[in-house]
Amino acid sequence: MTKKLAPFLLLIVLAALLLFVRTCRGLNDNGKNTNDNGPQPGRETTRTRGFNRKITYLDYTQHAKCRMKCRHITQTEVEDIMKNGNINYRKSNLQDQPCPTYALEGYTPEQQHLRIVFAQCETDTKVVTCIDLDHEFECDCN
Repeated sequence: MTKKLAPFLLLIVLAALLLFVRTCRGLNDNGKNTNDNGPQPGRETTRTRGFNRKITYLDYTQHAKCRMKCRHITQTEVEDIMKNGNINYRKSNLQDQPCPTYALEGYTPEQQHLRIVFAQCETDTKVVTCIDLDHEFECDCN
């Protein structure tokens, strides 16, 4: 009798596992994301899952522009740190509002040791500030 029930039990277990996986991924029975209100023009839904290193949506705050100027940091160097830098989670705040902030660190080709703080929102990423970790610079960025 147990040999006859084994395929049915296996089928039930697999169905339950599939339901569990779909629920954890936020999908309904039609395969659509239940956490999403549908596609929105100009919005990339993957930006809400960890740090997105695409420079397409990069925007610079006035403060960051001032810090870059006085610390001799170029836009190319900021983009390189964004693409290749290491995230320093101790200096990042993923609970920041309205957008989580990520502190990325790395070296420029001239061996300048930088920390760049990015605020990553749903539709864009803002460069908040740029820090040279090895040298002090006098900046008037009020």
